[in-house]
Amino acid sequence: MKDLLKKLCATFGPSGHEEKVRRLIEEELRPHVDELRTDVMGNLYALKRGKSDATIMLAAHMDQIGFIVIDVDKKGFLRISPVGGIHRACALARRVVFSNGVTGVIGWETEDVDHRDKSLDKLFVDIGAADREEALKRVMIGDMAVFAPDWAELGEDLVASPALDNRSGCALLVQTMKNLKDCPNNVVGVFTVQEEVGLRGARAASYDVAPTVGLALDVTATGDTPKGEKLPVKLGEGIAIKVMDKSLITSPGVVAGLEQAARSAGVRWQREVLYFGGTDAAEIQTTHSGVPVGVLSIPCRYVHSAVEVVSLRDMEEGLKLLATVLGKAE
Repeated sequence: MKDLLKKLCATFGPSGHEEKVRRLIEEELRPHVDELRTDVMGNLYALKRGKSDATIMLAAHMDQIGFIVIDVDKKGFLRISPVGGIHRACALARRVVFSNGVTGVIGWETEDVDHRDKSLDKLFVDIGAADREEALKRVMIGDMAVFAPDWAELGEDLVASPALDNRSGCALLVQTMKNLKDCPNNVVGVFTVQEEVGLRGARAASYDVAPTVGLALDVTATGDTPKGEKLPVKLGEGIAIKVMDKSLITSPGVVAGLEQAARSAGVRWQREVLYFGGTDAAEIQTTHSGVPVGVLSIPCRYVHSAVEVVSLRDMEEGLKLLATVLGKAE
């Protein structure tokens, strides 16, 4: 899974521009699934047919946080706005890249700047242009940039990179679909778009699939760094089973089923309660007359930054748990 994850993290794909990520996933999955299709929004559906009428939907979002160019000043500096949630401190002095390969660095106004300000209003991207005219030959208003790929391996099983939210969930879903053999139920792996700007792809996809049960695969913040968030999840302690976040309360029956499956398979797992954030499961849950949902979360340090960190062992635990869950009939 590590090699696939590395390729996914290096692929450009901010919200609304996930096509390169989708093509990579299509290439990986085409020999392993019964059907691949894409909807109008750009969601990718990978179907493995089962023996029953029940349908389990697994959702992992392809998009990553980014920046959109909203103006260019006369000196050629790009004014930007966030696409998804980006804290100002995580953007300062970072390198970014556009879809066409143009590279820039994020600078900031040094006069009259309030360092308590969390917005990106005082930030700009320097692409080395001499003036506005030169800048606009390289980048257009409305173009998006992302943190430049920067893969690093920390110790034996930790990796650091931009876009681990949520290319790690995508890698987990791709490997799960590859490993599936005989399916008691229909399994639809959906690689969704525009999660970072309001769970928009999942809204359309869940209406399309009308699943019997839905599971989102995403990352979650940890509470294991010095003076960090007061959260129960720790890196390296196994896959997290979500109970609640700001967007939803997961279905108790689904949570109980996931926990029982984890115990029976000897999977390392931990409970997750998050007082912020949200996942695609929130949209799946409210489709039609309602869908029972759960979330498997990959613990991730420094979420929504250029140095997100996950444990490959935690991902492997998630893979084992999914194999156990999907091997059982509804």
